[in-house]
This record gives sequence, C-alpha cells and structure tokens, in this order.
Amino acid sequence: MATWFLVIIYLAFISLGLPDSLLGSAWPVMQPELNASLDSAGLIAMIIAAGTIVSSLASGKMIEWLGTGKVTLISCLMTAAALLGFSAAPSLMWLLLLAIPLGLGAGSVDAALNNYVAAHYKAHHMNWLHCFWGVGATMGPIIMSFYMTGGSWRGGYAAVAVIQFALVVILLVTLPLWSKIAAVHEQNKADEEPEPKHSGKDTSETGTAAKTNIFRIKGVKTTLIAFLFYCGVEMTVGLWGASFLVGTRELDAQTAAAWISMYYGGITIGRLLSGFITLRVSNKILIRSGQLVALAGGVILLLPLPDSFLLVGLILIGLGLAPIYPGLLHETPARFGKENSTRLMGYQMAVAYTGTTLLPPLFGFFAAKTTVAIFPFTVLLFLSLMFMSAENVNRVIRGKRTGIQ
Repeated sequence: MATWFLVIIYLAFISLGLPDSLLGSAWPVMQPELNASLDSAGLIAMIIAAGTIVSSLASGKMIEWLGTGKVTLISCLMTAAALLGFSAAPSLMWLLLLAIPLGLGAGSVDAALNNYVAAHYKAHHMNWLHCFWGVGATMGPIIMSFYMTGGSWRGGYAAVAVIQFALVVILLVTLPLWSKIAAVHEQNKADEEPEPKHSGKDTSETGTAAKTNIFRIKGVKTTLIAFLFYCGVEMTVGLWGASFLVGTRELDAQTAAAWISMYYGGITIGRLLSGFITLRVSNKILIRSGQLVALAGGVILLLPLPDSFLLVGLILIGLGLAPIYPGLLHETPARFGKENSTRLMGYQMAVAYTGTTLLPPLFGFFAAKTTVAIFPFTVLLFLSLMFMSAENVNRVIRGKRTGIQ
C-alpha cells in the first residue's frame, strides 16, 4: 500500500509543476491582450513566489495542526481555484490578485510533500519526487501551446485547472490513508532500528551541537547562495525563455512554448535518471556534473549559432539543473548534521523561493529598460555564481573533514 500511495504523492507533485511553466509560455500572447508591460510577468511571478515563501515558512505549524493530507488537499484546492480564475481574468490586476492564493497553495504543498517523503521514504525517492514536478512543468507548456494554436491562452489555464480539481477529488477520497501510511512507516523504522542511536553525545560530521547558531556553521551561508541562484536561474529560463525566443529570434509563440517544454523535459528526464545514478554515484559528483552541463548549455545560448542550437542549449540547461536541487537538499544532514537539518531545510527552501521571487523580476526590469537579448548573459551569470558557491561549499566541507580550518 505504501508503494502505491507514492503514486498519489507523485500526482500531487505533477500538479505542483503544472502551473509553474504556464505563465512564461503564455506571456508573449497574454501581454498584448491584457495591454500589459513586458516586465509585468515578473511582477506576477514575484507575488506567486512571495506567497510560496510565506506558506512554506508556516507549513510546519500547519502540518502539525491539520496533518500532511489535509494541508495537501487544501493547497491543491487553492491552486485549482486560482488557475480557474486566471483563465477568466479580464485584466492584469486580476492576475496579480489571483497570484496570491496560487503562491500560498504551491508553497504549502511543496513543503508538506518534501517533508513527508524525507521522513517516510528512501533517499532516491526525493529525486523522483522532483522528477514528477518536472513532468508537470513539461506538460504545462505543451497544454498551453495546444490551446494557443487555437488562439486561446485562457483555455490552457482552464484545462490545467480541471486537472487540479480532479486531483483534489483523489486527495479527498484518499485523505484517511496519509496518517495510516505514516504509522506503518514509523513502525517499520522502529523494527529496523531497534538499537539506540546515541552513545552519550550527539555529534555530526560538522561537529556542531544541536543548539548552534546555524548561520555560524561554515558553509551554510554559501549553500544558501547556491540555492538562491539555482532557483533564480531555473525560473528565469522558464519565465523569460519564450519571450527571448520570440523577441530576438522571431520564433512564433507556439514554437517558443514547445521549446520551453523541452527545457522542462530536460529537468524531468534528468531527475528520473538521477534517481538511479545516485545508487552508484555520490551527490557531490552528480551536482558538479550537472552544473558543468548547465554551464555548457548557457554558453550555447550565448554563441551566434542557428536557432536549432538554442533548443540544444535549453535542453542541456534543463538536464544540468536536474540533479542540483534535490541533491543539495539530500546532502543537508550529511554536511551540516542531522540535528541541524530540520531548521536548515526550511531556511534553504525559503532562500530558494527568494531567488524565484527576486531574480526573474529583476531580469524583467532590466530587459524592459534595455532588451530581452540580455537573456543568455544573465542565465550564464546566474549559473556561474551558483557553480562558484557550490564549489566553495565543497571546499569548506572538505576542509572540515580533513581538519583544515
């Protein structure tokens, strides 16, 4: 039953990814219809991400009060209603208002499901969980492209809303299973680990005590910077990639949306493969390899190559980004101690959402003032800063383990 219950969790994460890629794919068509400025998409994305930050920080208390199942159900209901509102929104102001419940719902379900899987399932399921986010993010532009071919971005939002409402029904029917499955896992864990875990004191690889100020632990601040630029570049490519393709390479909106879906497809396939690769390769190697692949994709976007190479660059960026986020999350207890990981996990997600909130709108602001052609330079800059931050963390952790201060 526990294995089959994963299907429901994966479906919920598909629904989490579906709305994330809709706005960027549809914006080249939405912008003139709503008589909005180019950078208005960044403002909408910023409000969504701000709501996500707020709800993710509050998710701990919400889960304690309502339980994971109810939090997931309510969150999906909020996002479904908000997406239905998007499909009928008569003006930009309505989109800005509807972005609030969309962000609040997304943050709660993200934090709730990550916590549930981390607590009750094995490590490789984390990669596959985020893989299914990629499935949703890949499906979003495909659905939107189909409806835009018929001349209606509103139909794309309505279709995704219907999918979300179908998931709400599934979650409602299976609501009693959440606590039952959790109890089964806890019992199995107790049976597998009867021996005591502690022998007088609790230490970790970092040697930090449970009450240590997290921000004083070496490597934490740099790790947070890596999360900031990871989510910043992931969302910047997803939100502005289609506008770059339409505005500088003169691709039609439908083709641009389809190409962005291939970018998300790279993330999806990459995370599916990463789930298997982590059985033989360390997270450190996988994260570094992903960053190098993403940097190669960023360089391709910058070069004066035929349009078809842009698709290759986008797919490489997606493949490269795939293992980084789940890999960094999974490394948290090993790098900074299990006694610190619960608090640090929340900080990491909050900083990640901050990157989503600030960096794409910042790009939109400068693109509106200059040109959207700065897109490849910005993507490569974000990727480089993320790579340098992650490598600095590796250096710090290596120094701790060898006794070098």
